[in-house]
Amino acid sequence: MSRPRLLDLFCGAGGAAMGYHRAGFEVVGVDLSPQRHFPFEFHQADALTWSLEGFDAIHASPPCQAYSVTRHSHHVKHPELIEPTRALLVESGLPYVIENVVGAPLRSPLTLCGTMFNLHTWDDRDGRPLFLRRHRLFESNIDLVAPGPCECVKWKRAGLKCGGVYGGGSTDRNHAEQVRRGGYTPNGPTRRRLMGIDWGTLIQLNQAIPPAYTEWIGHQLLPVLAACQNYASNVGNASGIWGGRLYEDGKIIGGETDG
Repeated sequence: MSRPRLLDLFCGAGGAAMGYHRAGFEVVGVDLSPQRHFPFEFHQADALTWSLEGFDAIHASPPCQAYSVTRHSHHVKHPELIEPTRALLVESGLPYVIENVVGAPLRSPLTLCGTMFNLHTWDDRDGRPLFLRRHRLFESNIDLVAPGPCECVKWKRAGLKCGGVYGGGSTDRNHAEQVRRGGYTPNGPTRRRLMGIDWGTLIQLNQAIPPAYTEWIGHQLLPVLAACQNYASNVGNASGIWGGRLYEDGKIIGGETDG
C-alpha cells in the first residue's frame, strides 16, 4: 500500500519531515535555501509558488524571525509569511498544518512541548539531567489534540534543568542561571539528543522542530485521509484520496456530501 504524499513547505533540514515519515507519509520538501541534509526528496524553490498538485496533505513552517521574541533585539526586518501561506493552503482544500513559534498569529493553535514526548537527556558536561521545553504552535484545518499537558514546571520541580536549542544562548551553566536567568545551551551532541535529530548542522538544528511533534500530528492526519479515501471509493470517485471532503466549522472531517 502506497504512503500518502505530504508536501513540506519551508522544510529546512527536515525535522518536521522526519516525523511525518515515521508516521507513514511520503514526504517531499521545498525550501528557498539549499538543504543538502534533507533526508527525503527535496526541491530548492519558492515555497509559495510550488505546485500543490499530487499531494494529500501539506505542512508549512514559514520563517519565524518576524514573530520570535528575539525580533526586539535587532533592527532587521523579516518577512511575515504566515498570512500568505495560510491563504495558499486554504485555497488548496487539502488538510494542512502551519507551524511556528509562540507569538505567531496562528488561529486556534495546538501547543506542543518537549515534556509531552519525554524529550530529555543528560548533559555531556556534567552528567546532570536536562529536558527540552521548545513550545511550538500548530494551526490546522483538522482537529488536533496534544498527547498530554505541558509538564515543564513539574520537571523543573523534580530537579531537571531546561536545555535550550537555539543560537545566542550561554554555554556556561552558571552564567545562564545566575546572570541570564535562563538560556543555557548545552554542547552539540547533547542538543541533538534532546531534539532527536542526528543530521544537519547545528545552525539547522537551532531552527528545527523535534520529529516527535510531527509524528504525533501525522498519526492524527492519517485517519482523516483514510475517511475521505473510503468516501471517495464508496461514491465511485476515482480522482484520489481527496476526491471528496466534508467541512464543519472550517475543519475537514471526512468525505463530501451531496447536500
